[in-house]
Amino acid sequence: MSVEQLIVALVLVAAAGFGVVRTIRIIPQATAAVIERLGRYHRTLAPGLNLVVPFVDRIKELIDLREQVVSFPPQPVITSDNLVVSIDTVVYFQVTNPKAATYEIANYLVGVEQLTVTTLRNVVGGMDLERTLTSREDINTALRGVLDEATGKWGIRVNRVELKAIDPPASIQDSMEKQMRADRDKRAAVLAAEGQRQAAILTAEGEKQAAVLRARGEAEAAVLRAQADAEAQAMRAKGQADAIHMVFKAIHEGKPDQQLLAYQYLQTLPEIAKGDANKIWIVPSEMGKVLESLGGLFTPPKDDT
Repeated sequence: MSVEQLIVALVLVAAAGFGVVRTIRIIPQATAAVIERLGRYHRTLAPGLNLVVPFVDRIKELIDLREQVVSFPPQPVITSDNLVVSIDTVVYFQVTNPKAATYEIANYLVGVEQLTVTTLRNVVGGMDLERTLTSREDINTALRGVLDEATGKWGIRVNRVELKAIDPPASIQDSMEKQMRADRDKRAAVLAAEGQRQAAILTAEGEKQAAVLRARGEAEAAVLRAQADAEAQAMRAKGQADAIHMVFKAIHEGKPDQQLLAYQYLQTLPEIAKGDANKIWIVPSEMGKVLESLGGLFTPPKDDT
């Protein structure tokens, strides 16, 4: 084999190898390849091993099918009360139709960004500042609905739209901070006054209950003392009655005669005279008879003889 033939053979082998290499296309997972044949769309290659016609088919673009997160720079937006706020947005979207994402729009990422900005201005432009600051969820829902509908023909599905920050002007922020401080001071004063009021009510209620309890205790103590005094008097009266009963019983059982009673009467007279208030003595009418009886005791009997 001559040198010329060897060179031709090597060229043919290289061309065949290059053709084989150009025929085999390996597409990564979660990726789609748009194939053009002679300048026109032919098909979309799925992930894995694919075969194409070399020098006829070419890959127009590789499309990432995973969900993408894009954070757009802050955008100035004018509210309905003519205040400029700066809003940061984050868009979560996913390519669902690689062919539409390739041929329906030149750059779908730029299209999503600009559509987000214009939609955000339309939505926030109909709200005042206070509603804008407190209606993030409503703004997110409105943005997602408009973006998902508008990007559907591009083969894109918008999953979520989030507002990272809403920054009002510095003067408005200062005024809002002052208002918040005033509101907090007002709430603190109201809470302090309410606390003092509750404390005064509780104190008065406690004093009232304490007075009621003291009065009730004093009443119960007075009742108990009265009951104790009554019981003591009853016991003393019963004791005196028992003593008198026993004395009378003893006297009755002893059957004393008139002379013994007169003698006991005379013994009792000195005890009656001991009192300082006993200045006047009242002598009963029977005293003469008592003395006669006593005189009879001490007079010797007469002799009849």
